[in-house]
Amino acid sequence: MNGAESLVQTLTGQGVDICFANPGTSEMHFLKALENPAMRSVLCLFEGVCTGAADGYYRMKGTPASTLLHLGPGLANGLANIHNAKRASSGMVNIVGEHSAAHLKYDPPLTSDIEGLARPLSHWVRRVESSHTVGWDVAAAVEKASEHVGQIATLILPGDASWQEAGEVVVPSRSPSAPKAKAPDVARVEHIAKVLRSGEPTLIVLAGHSTRGRAIEFAGKLKAATGCRIATQFFSARIERGAGRVTLERIPYAVGQAVEYLKGFKHIITVETTEPIAFFSYPDKPSLLKSPGTSVHQLVEIGEDGVAGLEMLVEAVGATNVQAERQQRADTTPPTGALGPASIAQALAAALPENCILVDESLTTGRETMGLTVGAAPHDLINNMGGSIGYGTPVATGAALACPDRRVFCMVGDGSAMYTIQSLWTQARENLNITTIIFANNSYAILKAEYANMGAGAPGERALSMIDIDRPRIDWLAMAKSMGVPAVSVDTAEAFHKAMADSVNESGPCLIEVRL
Repeated sequence: MNGAESLVQTLTGQGVDICFANPGTSEMHFLKALENPAMRSVLCLFEGVCTGAADGYYRMKGTPASTLLHLGPGLANGLANIHNAKRASSGMVNIVGEHSAAHLKYDPPLTSDIEGLARPLSHWVRRVESSHTVGWDVAAAVEKASEHVGQIATLILPGDASWQEAGEVVVPSRSPSAPKAKAPDVARVEHIAKVLRSGEPTLIVLAGHSTRGRAIEFAGKLKAATGCRIATQFFSARIERGAGRVTLERIPYAVGQAVEYLKGFKHIITVETTEPIAFFSYPDKPSLLKSPGTSVHQLVEIGEDGVAGLEMLVEAVGATNVQAERQQRADTTPPTGALGPASIAQALAAALPENCILVDESLTTGRETMGLTVGAAPHDLINNMGGSIGYGTPVATGAALACPDRRVFCMVGDGSAMYTIQSLWTQARENLNITTIIFANNSYAILKAEYANMGAGAPGERALSMIDIDRPRIDWLAMAKSMGVPAVSVDTAEAFHKAMADSVNESGPCLIEVRL
């Protein structure tokens, strides 16, 4: 067994059984090792699709995937979505190929500082020193990636460590269980219980693992028992929402709207997140969005156990037997007429099947839409935590592989989609049940709004030429067809609803261009 075979055997032995790969010459022995039947290898045509898919896989499965990237430039191509994954606390094991030690001294063209590229966006970086240590190195990477919260582990694999014999390989045993996240301090919980009992206007802001499962149920009990309100930041890694579930409000994205939303609260309680801050800095606008007189109390720190903290708080305020209010099912009548945020939301609410996954990178179109779809059938919502564009279609790809029995809907703006449109090819190759919805307004519409928000005035002809993408206009149907994905274009609410509803009854991927 050589080093590459040892690596793949160890990955699968540690429970990492999928690899999103974009290999090069240095990784040919790794490619051979991927023939291991316990490993599913998924080819992606761009490294940003590999890393984004690994992010989406973790968000739905809760266990890390691996990626295979080609030397420093390949890692660099994947960094934007590694950034997004890190912000979403997604675990990931990146295997980055490298020249053999004997070849590096000649400074061949692809030589780069891989450690220097990896460290800013990785929690753990290691270079394999010998084929004999590969198994132990990758076991350490998987253990790191599997921590609570998920971590980014990057392992650099020189070619000689890959092709040389590894000797007798003993796959390191996995720890019986990862260290459990600790519960918050009891005194902290008691302090916040007093805040809730005070009756003063209070907002609980949830993030991380606390936006789903038992945690969101406990938050609903607190709301019913104390009159507090419960919300998320504008972007969340994953939310369980829809009819029959406890509804979380959403702090607005725009600074003015967020300040207005938060001004009535005397207290803000945070769970696995920080106090609300603006996504960007703007002239003459605050970075901290709360009012000056608002107190912030941290119930659960990032990395602590949100479920345990919320349960402790429920017990402290005597709300154990309180029933949480649940979201009612929205009107499922399909809309008709022109397309706009309201009709788009109504079409989504009517068409989304139960237990689907909704990945949102729709930017300007989706800001209103998400607030209007809380009454849709129960579903999971995934947002872009890191803000780096081009996350939507790769994350949808990984989510579909993690949950093959669930339909994935991916809402993405046309400008954003072009960053990682290669995802469509992988979706077709793997026959993934993904409906990609392209909102085609032929511009970076969000930047037009940000131009005004920054106080730059009205954009002139040259500025507009850097924002509009209509010369030439992108042919989305031809793009999808070229990568094996059937597509349809719609320009009315009824046609949009029909296209989504039809996609649910078909297997494999499809694309809907929504002409705005």
